[in-house]
Formats: sequence, C-alpha cells, structure tokens
Amino acid sequence: MSLVKLDGKRFPWNESLIDFFNRDAFIDDDFFNLEKTHPSMNVKEHKDDFEIEFAAPGFEKKDFEITMKDDVLEVSAQKSKEETEEDENFTRREFNYNAFTRTLQLPTSADRSKDVKAVYENGILKLKVLKMEEAKEDQKKVIEVV
Repeated sequence: MSLVKLDGKRFPWNESLIDFFNRDAFIDDDFFNLEKTHPSMNVKEHKDDFEIEFAAPGFEKKDFEITMKDDVLEVSAQKSKEETEEDENFTRREFNYNAFTRTLQLPTSADRSKDVKAVYENGILKLKVLKMEEAKEDQKKVIEVV
C-alpha cells in the first residue's frame, strides 16, 4: 500500500467533487471565516513619530482599550449587541459579538514616557507613538560594498 499526499484535500479523485465540498465555496459566510479575526493595519514611520492605523469599522470610541506596558502596545476592542422582539406567536432574538486584540512590540526608538495619541474617525483608529529625541536626528550610516 502506498501513501498519497492530498495537499489538504480530502479525496484524491474527481476534482469537481472536491470543489463542491471545499469549505470556502460550500460555506461562504463571515461567521465561519476564521481569517478575519484581526483588522487590517498600516504602520508608517515619520521623522517625529510612528503612525499606526487600524481599519475597525462598526466600533465606537468607548469600545477600544489601548494599553502600553514596557515595549508592548496592545490594542483591543469589544462590542456586543442583542436584540429581542416578542409577539404572542413568536420570539425573535438576534445577537452580534465582535472583538479583536492586536499586540505590537514597539521599536527601541519609541518614546515610552510620552502618551500615545489615539483618534477614531470614519472606522479608522489612528495611533501616534512619539519617537525619542535622539531617534529624530538623522542617523544615516553609509555601508560600503566590498
């Protein structure tokens, strides 16, 4: 008996049958999509600071918790909503829960003694982490190619 490498597929025959049972094609719903657990993030380095942006639509300012301990910046948000409608013949209940946590290790040039500035507007959370004064100076080093 020989072993057949399946490359993540369950059946080594009939490719059309495999596509039918493929989780992505068969269950195309955000509830089952495990890849959307973190919001998209951009990090930009400027002369005086680091700007970090999170795409987090649907939240409110009060839903975010931002902490900094030592050289770790943690951004988390949590929101839940429950709705109930009752009639004499039925009861309808719906709920929604959304949460994420992102942890970032700050570079050595980040000034941990100063507050991080946070602004949430139009579904985008923007954080500004200031740099230390020594890091603001241009410390460009030319490396010779041999």
